Amino acid sequence: MFRTPTIPRLVSVPLLALILACSGGAERPELPPTLATDTLGDPKTFNMIVSKETSSSAVAGILFEGLIRREPVTTDFEPVLAESWSVSPDGRTWTFKLRKDVLWSDGVPFTADDVVFTARAIYDPKVASSIRDAWMVEGKKMIVTAVDRHTVAFTLPFPFAPFLDIVQVDILPKHKLEAALDAGTFDSAWNINTPPGELVGTGPYVITKYVPAQHVLYEVNPRYWRMDEKGERLPSIKRRVLLIVKDINTAYVKFDAGETDIYAPSADMVETVRGKARARDWTLKELGLSTGTPFIAFNRNPRHFVKGGKRDPRLDWFTDKKFLKALAHAVDKETIVFNAFRGYGEPAAADISPEVKRFHNADLKDYEYDLKKAERLLSEAGYVDRDGDGIREDPRGNPVSFDLYTNQGNRTRERIAAIVLEDWKKLGLKVNYKPLEFNTLVEKLDSNFEWDAILIGLTGGLEPHWGSTFYKSSGHLHMWNPRQAKPETAWEAEIDRLIDLGARELDPKKRPQHYKKIQEILHEELPVILTARESVFVAHKNRVLGYNPTIWGTPDPEKMRLAY
Repeated sequence: MFRTPTIPRLVSVPLLALILACSGGAERPELPPTLATDTLGDPKTFNMIVSKETSSSAVAGILFEGLIRREPVTTDFEPVLAESWSVSPDGRTWTFKLRKDVLWSDGVPFTADDVVFTARAIYDPKVASSIRDAWMVEGKKMIVTAVDRHTVAFTLPFPFAPFLDIVQVDILPKHKLEAALDAGTFDSAWNINTPPGELVGTGPYVITKYVPAQHVLYEVNPRYWRMDEKGERLPSIKRRVLLIVKDINTAYVKFDAGETDIYAPSADMVETVRGKARARDWTLKELGLSTGTPFIAFNRNPRHFVKGGKRDPRLDWFTDKKFLKALAHAVDKETIVFNAFRGYGEPAAADISPEVKRFHNADLKDYEYDLKKAERLLSEAGYVDRDGDGIREDPRGNPVSFDLYTNQGNRTRERIAAIVLEDWKKLGLKVNYKPLEFNTLVEKLDSNFEWDAILIGLTGGLEPHWGSTFYKSSGHLHMWNPRQAKPETAWEAEIDRLIDLGARELDPKKRPQHYKKIQEILHEELPVILTARESVFVAHKNRVLGYNPTIWGTPDPEKMRLAY
């Protein structure tokens, strides 16, 4: 849910992993036209195996490719580095025939050894990769072997329904990164201080320059294997530049000033863009509902709340179902849609988007907005204002006060936070609003766990098994209490079981029921409170030709052209 291979990378909708890959400044006449886009924040790594945030995947994603990818219109799988694939009669062995005309950007041939190496890196316990959660088949590794130089086989412990989705991951070069993996330094390999010339991929572009907090420059990969119908080497656009912006407000300023070619407006900016589109020669496209959802997560992690043998009362609040249900009844989702999304969206009761019709649980009854009911639930659970200061105390007399974090500069989330905090204040709760720079926010989530509640969003995709890192108790992005050695609650154990059942179930009619049950459990236990989904829009200058995005990505992105 937080990251998929060639679709969304960390917090963007799927297509944004592609279109938010470059941005730029002025073009020099002697150079070919440059496609300019933007991304929010600096990358933390150029290593796609350890990347967990879109600020990294948006920068590095176009350097690499997977064996296959989903075609964004039909959503069928299509070949990329693999030219064909087949499965054994028992469904346990998948064999991929690799293209023989692919070179890494430094001229070294791409082979099956690179695929085997990538799998080895994903499975290495010393590597902090969230991909590993999806690549485990009920706790077992797939066996990946090089049959010959251009054939690779994946052997599974049993047939695995989401297999083709999970092998979309980017393949990394063995000859450049094996030494780091052997030395136990893979996580820091290809960090932001790595010279651009050391970053080697099979994708359409190479990085030529990275200036922190400013931009990333790309040139076409001269050894890229894909050709157009005339036999000319793709991509058609030979230069790209990515502007690193501090927030989504700056992204609009850059687009409006003509510095970028493509812009993904948040819902509150749609009418502004629409009003200028004709005069500015822009096209605005509505793609559908977001596949992700902003939600509020509550930290249940003992590593944060139990120190020196002392248990922080906040852990009791965030595991108290009545307390959480009271808060859920005090989230005005209709107002969020109207005010934060300007009407472009809808309330969310299930964490899988309606855009994923097959797996979305449309039967969940949402927590209706009802402050009286919320007050009653809090009082029944022993959260009352005993001293008349306007702040409720818990049953042990501790004032109910906690921090809510989100990423600064995201006006949509800022508006959501304002709406929620106003109502929670009416309940007699003291919630301190603390916006942070995005990468700092991710560090709190992923590394030091020092947070109380957080308003954030995860990307979604067509295959819910990619959400294993979020759903499973052992998952790196199981936000409320990640990387558990064993499930700490019965309901988390049940979700673990359902994830495994869903992956084993090959009947397409039966498989969705497992994921719908997971949504039902999360709806009941409330480790996160969903808010609402906004509609997804993309605006682009009309000089960008062949750009026809869908909610799932952009068909044939290598064939996009610039008119001038």
